Amino acid sequence: MSSPAAPSLMFRSLRHRNARRFFFGLLLSTVGTWIQATAMSLLIYDLTGSATSVGISLLCQFLPMLLLGVWAGAVTDRHDNRRITLITQTLLAVQAALLGALFMLDVLSLPIVYLLSVGLGVVAAFDVPARRGFVIELVEPSEISNALSLNTAVITGARIVGPALAALLKGPLGVGWLFLMNAATFTAILWPLLAIDRAQLHPAARATRGGTPVRDAVRFVVRDRRLLVVFVVFAVVCTFAFNYPVSLLKVADSRFGSETLFGLLMAATGVGSLVGSLVSAARPRMTTWWFFGNGALLGLSGLALAWSPTAWAAMLLSMPLGFGAAGFVAAQNGIVQQEAPSDMRGRLLALGAVAFLGTTPIGAPITGWVADKVSAEWSLAYGSIIAMVGVAVGFALRWRSTRPQVATNQHSTPAMLAELGE
Repeated sequence: MSSPAAPSLMFRSLRHRNARRFFFGLLLSTVGTWIQATAMSLLIYDLTGSATSVGISLLCQFLPMLLLGVWAGAVTDRHDNRRITLITQTLLAVQAALLGALFMLDVLSLPIVYLLSVGLGVVAAFDVPARRGFVIELVEPSEISNALSLNTAVITGARIVGPALAALLKGPLGVGWLFLMNAATFTAILWPLLAIDRAQLHPAARATRGGTPVRDAVRFVVRDRRLLVVFVVFAVVCTFAFNYPVSLLKVADSRFGSETLFGLLMAATGVGSLVGSLVSAARPRMTTWWFFGNGALLGLSGLALAWSPTAWAAMLLSMPLGFGAAGFVAAQNGIVQQEAPSDMRGRLLALGAVAFLGTTPIGAPITGWVADKVSAEWSLAYGSIIAMVGVAVGFALRWRSTRPQVATNQHSTPAMLAELGE
């Protein structure tokens, strides 16, 4: 493909007016979300000085996704994704406003923070599959992979601005105003949801009521060897290698003695994530080569970042870490949606969200404990090593299951050959 075609291919979903409006609103709202997430971690660390406490807050936030995620995806498959997203985004705005108000009234304690994190997690369990399902409806079926990659680009790109703003504004404004700032940014996404041109949407077929929707989704993955390997590797890597916000907070404090550096490191990972998402968006089709390659990059850069000699080196190494993480997630989303029946997309998106976010309750407290009891460096390194081992095993399994099939089958499809890079 010639280079002039690449930008148009990368942003092809934005030819739809609905998609342009939605992604712009999502960008502004997600900047606020990252501001709140960073401010929350800094607040808990200020209160306790413990990375384990930060990990527990993430457990509270993402445990509902683990418990409810796939069922919530089944619910969204049967209902209007736009309507559900309107409700969930409104509730998330209320949660942020409540956090800010309680802090201003000086009644925000650690148990209340944990409780509100659980509430946020319950709402997010429905919001993630509904919002991603709505993104798919903004474009034509052939553009689904691109739209999901741009969705990842917007969310991760907002990390460039959000954490840095939180770290810089926490001192002069206080975390209470940062929480209220996040509440205000939700108007940016609620407006395009209300003003959307529904005649231009491409709604998926709704799943029928009854039956066993959750088990149907799990069976669909288990019966497909390729999807099963992708899901298992994705879950393992996300459990242990995606908790770098916990590790980087401890690294910034104990290794470099700078709380502000935490926001800058998160912003640097955001730069890498944005590039990784956009490069993924430019791909016409997601393959397991792209999936495993980005998983390996995530592990290698995390291992190097753990013992970076200077703050500047840490910021530079954060960029390939973010690139690998975003490319890994975009590849998983794209591979699954390329294979998914239209009436099962919400459930499979939710199943991916469970593997991505729902595993945080397992990995985040472990990472926090390693940071407090072993070292900040090893809290990042142990997950990186597990990621590299998981990717290597998954790649070997995928290679063994595919090579004989292509070698002996004279009628191999172009898609299969593209998958193998032939």
